[in-house]
Amino acid sequence: MLISYLLVFILAAVPLFELIAVIPIAIVGGLSPIPVAILGFLGNLLTVLLLILFVDKIKVWMKARKQKKNPVREVERMEPLEGEGIISQESAEIHAAEESKKEKRARTIFDKYGLPGLTILGPLLVGSHISAFMSMSFGSSRKLVTGWMITSLLVWTIVFTALAGSGISFFAPEIQENGFLVRMFK
Repeated sequence: MLISYLLVFILAAVPLFELIAVIPIAIVGGLSPIPVAILGFLGNLLTVLLLILFVDKIKVWMKARKQKKNPVREVERMEPLEGEGIISQESAEIHAAEESKKEKRARTIFDKYGLPGLTILGPLLVGSHISAFMSMSFGSSRKLVTGWMITSLLVWTIVFTALAGSGISFFAPEIQENGFLVRMFK
């Protein structure tokens, strides 16, 4: 049984899964909602805080990775962009084209609702890790991003725990004692 709760913590920390998916699955799997909520929140928060702390190193790594994937040819130089140094027209176009759908969605949310909007809506729409990373990339301070992300993760943890817990107890009360995760790790 301890393994299933450890799995909740680990999966909530992984950017692919997030607490928004892990908490309902764990509760439907028969685990107790309160420990699941606490472990899911702490797992997700841990990696988000590490991302915020090391965002500069992650940016350098991502930039090197993108350049390795798509090396830019030397072409006519343009004026330097603010804070970027000298880049080419083609390089700017490639960068704009390489933005993922999630990055574009995060930029749209940030432009429309600001930092609070991105950090509150982001975990649901693009993921908490991308929300934190993009918030930092858009120039927000570490302190503000950290505060808003903690608030956001706490709100989503409470919402999804309450929804999953009340849904299970209302629609399928037998799952709480005999869920698939309980049976799997016995």
